Parts: sequence; C-alpha cells; structure tokens
Amino acid sequence: MRAVFGLVLIVGLALAGGAVYMARNYISAYQNELARERQATAAALEAAAAEKAEVEVIPTVGVIVSNRTLKYGERLVEEDVRVVDWPENAIPEGSFTDLAVLFPASGGKDRFVLRTMEKDEALMEVKITQPGEGAGLTSQLDKGMRAFAIRVDVASGVSGFLRPGDYVDVYWTGSRRGTTAEADGEITRLIQPRVELIAVDQIAGTDVTGTTIARTITVAVTREQVAVLTQAQNTGRLTLALVGVEDETVSSEVIEIDQRALLGVVEEEAAPIPERVEKQVCKTRIRRGSSEVADSVIACTN
Repeated sequence: MRAVFGLVLIVGLALAGGAVYMARNYISAYQNELARERQATAAALEAAAAEKAEVEVIPTVGVIVSNRTLKYGERLVEEDVRVVDWPENAIPEGSFTDLAVLFPASGGKDRFVLRTMEKDEALMEVKITQPGEGAGLTSQLDKGMRAFAIRVDVASGVSGFLRPGDYVDVYWTGSRRGTTAEADGEITRLIQPRVELIAVDQIAGTDVTGTTIARTITVAVTREQVAVLTQAQNTGRLTLALVGVEDETVSSEVIEIDQRALLGVVEEEAAPIPERVEKQVCKTRIRRGSSEVADSVIACTN
C-alpha cells in the first residue's frame, strides 16, 4: 500500500513539473513576442517623427474674416469680424490683416458692406467702402465714370433677370429720317457693347433673389457714353441684351439691321438708260427771186 502511494506521489510530482515547464515556455514565448511588438511600434513612431520633422512648416498670417453673414448696406463693426490664421502664400489680394487699418481710431469713419459675404469669408477692399464713405452708387463708380439711368420694361429689361454687376449690350431702334442716308423705315444698331449695371431700380446690392421687373436700370458709363445714350433714348427705343459671365469680347464691327436686311430683300440693279439718237435732217437752199433764199427739207441720201 505504501508502495502504491509512493508511486502515485512520484507520478504527480512528474506531471506537475512538466506542467510548470510548459507554462514557463509559453510565458517566455509570449514575453518575447510582446517585446518584438514593442520594438516594432517604437521604430514606427521614430520613423513617423523623423518624417514629420522633415516636412516644411507653412508660415501663416492673421487675416480678418467675417464672423457672420454680411449683406449689402450693413455697417461694419468689430463684433462682425475675427482674425484667423491663413497660409501666407494663399492670402487673397486686398485682404485686411490689421484691425487698426480696418477700423481707424478716429471717429465718424464707419465702413459699409458693398457685397454679400458669408461667414468666415475674408474681408477685402472691394467688398467694403472706404472709411467714412457711404454705401451709395458713388462708391461703385470708378474714376471718370458716371451713373446713367435707362428706362426698361419686361421685354427690353430681359424679363427681370438683370442684376447689379451684370454686363449688357445696348441696342437702339429708330428711324433714319432727317439724315442723309437713303433708307426708309426703322433700323436697329448696337450702340454700346458690354456696359456694366450698377443698380436695378433702387437695388444696388448683388444679393438679389428671384426675378425683378424693373422700370429703370442704372449703368456706369463715361461722359461721352452718357451723351450717346441720352440722344438714343430721346430719338428711339433702347433694348438690352445680357452678356455672358465669361464673355469679354468687344468687337469694333458695326452691327446694324434694317427691314430690307431682315427680310432678305436684294436691290436690283437699275437698267441702263439708252442713249438718245437725234434724227438726221437734210436741207437744201432754194433761191427765190433775185434776193430771197429759203431752206427746204429733203430726203437724206447717206
């Protein structure tokens, strides 16, 4: 009995020793694998850090942007703007980087919005007025330009699709009567190509939605163009044609159409006038008496 107990004890100790050996080998393998994993992770982090260190740092500049949606005619105050970091090589031309320049220290020099700006849009000189300048039409006229109003209706005003900032061609329809030109009826001629609209009725801002059936539109033209348009408006009818956004062509060719050209009538050449042939008359002199001489018509022989 004692021998059996001793044998069982020896077998148990052998099994326990084998289990401990297997567990130690498993733990050792796990620790080795974990160490290799940590080394690989550390190497990857070091490579990423080295690559990041090699990347060039892009310099930035503080640019003033709108803090909310700004619409035409609104007064600009400091609460409407904020400064954000902007890549130095991508700053829009005419942007503001100094609040002291945007809002001068001297009072009574407010700025007003000329174009609709969305939130976080960079403030630019062309989108706001100068300090102390109002948001009227005078702020939208370049040097040497004048504002001129043209009467329009649904047809001549392109069915209400005109907006401030658009460009139009101006056509005149009228009669040549009173001129030296030999033509009857009316003609239509392009008199002013690509003229900029700065207002539609009383609306001078570009934030217009839907169609607007205007009665007048205001264009920016030179003094010579004012004289031309005034004469044209008083002697005939004006029609506007909307110019495409990407169309910047201005042709010097005279565009004119009359009724004959419209209907395709070709003038026939006048028949030549036959030369007038004078009838030949043959005469002979006859003496009557001693002193009287008379002419007598006779038949021509040649």
